[in-house]
Formats: sequence, structure tokens, C-alpha cells
Amino acid sequence: MSNTFVIGDIHGGLIALKQALERAEIKKNDQLIFLGDYVDGWNDSARLIDYLMELNTQYDCVFMQGNHEEMVLKWLRYEEDNELWRFHGGQSTVDVYKLLTREVKDRHITFFNSLREYYLDDQNRLFVHAGFTNPKGVEFEFFRPLFWWDRTLWETAMALDERLPKDDMRYPSRFKLYKEIFIGHTPVTRFGQNTPMHCANVWNMDTGAAFNGKVTVMNVDTKAYWQSDIVQELYPEERGRN
Repeated sequence: MSNTFVIGDIHGGLIALKQALERAEIKKNDQLIFLGDYVDGWNDSARLIDYLMELNTQYDCVFMQGNHEEMVLKWLRYEEDNELWRFHGGQSTVDVYKLLTREVKDRHITFFNSLREYYLDDQNRLFVHAGFTNPKGVEFEFFRPLFWWDRTLWETAMALDERLPKDDMRYPSRFKLYKEIFIGHTPVTRFGQNTPMHCANVWNMDTGAAFNGKVTVMNVDTKAYWQSDIVQELYPEERGRN
């Protein structure tokens, strides 16, 4: 029997990802769905991309694009710099990639270009880095970068009155479209949590790995989850995005 696992934001924490996957006891026929933000934070961003490409040869992997991949790709391909990006974890990525050969950079560019905007499985479960805004669903999203930048989906899910019935005209259309929605992007540590949060039909898997949180792997069906140690403790000489 195979299982499907979803993995939240990693931000260069390769040690933490390996730890969480080991604790989840992933099997060869399992599916691994990554929600994006693989880079920018801890100094293992480049080695993490190599590891993900290796995983993809051994498992059924699905990789989403995050907003940090967009910024790294712009820098790698077009030398488009961004001070805010560097401040929010990008500097660690720049420092590492400057030491790499052109061949390695090109392989990573190919990987970044292959990332998905979203993934919809055969049980009508949506996986996307940040969210979407169109009330008709992801296929109708006009501004595609919202898939990796939007925060309104999660904010609306948190603010939704649980007593409001789904057939009420005020019930948000976005939450009626899919059985479940799995996102990252907005760290749950902002809300005093360090485990996946569930609001409406949305699961937030960003458990603050870039800061003082952990990398989390969750079984999509059972909702059992496994976490790394606090990533900061695994990289004691670094600050991450703290």
C-alpha cells in the first residue's frame, strides 16, 4: 500500500528535511508532494536542490513553485537582483551559488523551470504554494504568480466563522471547490503554532523552517505528521531568516 505525503516549506534546511523524511519512514512506492520554498534561509539551498532532484529519481515526486524559487530563478537566469529578496533569505543563496559551476547552475535552472503552479489529485485535493483568488478555481486564475504569493486564501480561512453553513451565500466560494487545499508560504509560527494548522478545508504546512520552526511531513490521508528538530538547532552557526 502506498501513501501520499505533503512537505511544507524547507528554505535550505536539508538536514531538517532528511530528518523529517526519515522519521516518516517513506517507502519506495510513496508519493511526495513538495509545496515549494526550497531555497533562501539556511546555507544548504543548493545541496537541497541536488537532493530533491535525486529524490525525484527514486520516488513519485511532485514539486510546486514557491515565491522564493521565482526570485532565485530571476537572479540565476537574468541577474535580476532584489535587495528585499536578499534580506529575506536570498543572501545565503547568493553566497552558495557564487561558488558553483555554470553546469550546476544550469541543472538547477532546469529544475526551477519544471516546477508546477499547482497540483490537483484524483480526489480533488489541491496542492499549491500560497493560494489562489479566482472564485471559479485555479484554472481561471488570471495573475499566475498569485499561486506563490497570495495570502488571502489563508487569511480568509482563519477568519471564517465555523458556524456559517456552506450553503450560505456568504460562504467563500474558494472553499467549496476542492475537497482539501494544502498550502505553505505563511508560517504558522506567526500565530504561535509549530504544527500544521487546519482552518476551513485548508491545511497550512509552513511550520516556520526558515525561522525558529521545523520542517514537516504529513500523510495526506491520515493527517499523521512528522517533524524535524528545530532547524535553527541543526544549523547553530547560522541565523536563517531570523
